[in-house]
Amino acid sequence: MNKKTIRDIDIKNKKVLMRVDFNVPLDKDLNITDDSRIQAALPTIKYILKNNAKLILASHLGRPKGKIVNEMRLTPVAGRLSGLLGREVMKLDDCIGRSVKDRVNDMKEGDVMLLENLRFHKEETDNNEGFAKQLAGLGEIYVNDAFGACHRAHASTAGVAKFLPAAAGFLVEKEIEYFEKILKSNQRPFVLILGGAKVSDKIGVIDNLLDRVDTILIGGGMAYTFYAAKGLKIGNSKLEADKVKVAEDILQKVEKKGIGLVLPVDNLIARKVEQVADVKIVGQEIPDGWMGLDVGPKTTREFKKHLLNARTVLWNGPLGVFEIKKFSRATEEITRFLAGLNITTVIGGGDTAAAITALGLTGKMSHVSTGGGASLEYLEGKTLPGIAALQDK
Repeated sequence: MNKKTIRDIDIKNKKVLMRVDFNVPLDKDLNITDDSRIQAALPTIKYILKNNAKLILASHLGRPKGKIVNEMRLTPVAGRLSGLLGREVMKLDDCIGRSVKDRVNDMKEGDVMLLENLRFHKEETDNNEGFAKQLAGLGEIYVNDAFGACHRAHASTAGVAKFLPAAAGFLVEKEIEYFEKILKSNQRPFVLILGGAKVSDKIGVIDNLLDRVDTILIGGGMAYTFYAAKGLKIGNSKLEADKVKVAEDILQKVEKKGIGLVLPVDNLIARKVEQVADVKIVGQEIPDGWMGLDVGPKTTREFKKHLLNARTVLWNGPLGVFEIKKFSRATEEITRFLAGLNITTVIGGGDTAAAITALGLTGKMSHVSTGGGASLEYLEGKTLPGIAALQDK
């Protein structure tokens, strides 16, 4: 990585403004249901505290659209982080302003402070320079460890870096190293697993990796847009009608390049997306009134055959509606299968990461990304604004 990391900057006894991605899921009682994003930031946080710095953490949560939404306050995050660090994390009621500045000025070395949700100010998502300058005024060094927000040109990711020495934290460094490894991988066969609902999300990734992958396995809702491109009946399954032509083009491209593209040979179907729905297994023709909600057992076995010989696997998007137990079988089986292989396995963030975390198998993968949209854009070959803004080595 050609960007400075936290190791390249003297942070001893300094005020460090650190952008983190604490956009964690909360239940209706505002309890955190998955703290993996908080855990992922701990190595950088602990390194900063070991250097006797004063640490000011900044994050967003949800999409409050520039308004104060009490259910999106970062108070539960401060509580969880305090427990993980074994020290008090002071939580403020805003992220800019005189009172915030005063509290920061009163900090002692080793103190940790969490600012309120950045997106309570619309200036954050507008990348407003004045807002970025106010944030920057809180610190002497800026560290970005929020990989999940690096694809956004926001005030706290791109804007702040104009005003302070800016470096990557350990998480951002690790994410980039793994995705670079994938993009330059010579460990073949290289198998790409794509799922999730939309073809449109994955077009750029497929195009960018066409010269590197040997096999593409397709599941999830996006498979039915490919079915439609092949003239197969899809019943009421998920369809991006405006992307059928794109799917046709992809099928032609992979054929021309001699890449194997494997679509589901059987499907678990139901009339409704609910746990109590009646289900049945069918082949590649889905009857009217029914929808494909998971790939079937034959397809799962077929996918395993291809994965068994792989040396590198990149997976983005679940193979079914994994949030509902009845439609999670293929995603679970493939996760467990990958966990038992001694190969490079990189998991794009978002729903795939959530599925693997829910199974407790994160540690069995080479790398599970914390950023869904950011990982997709990086794999498309795009420059991420939050990383571009950091200082070069």
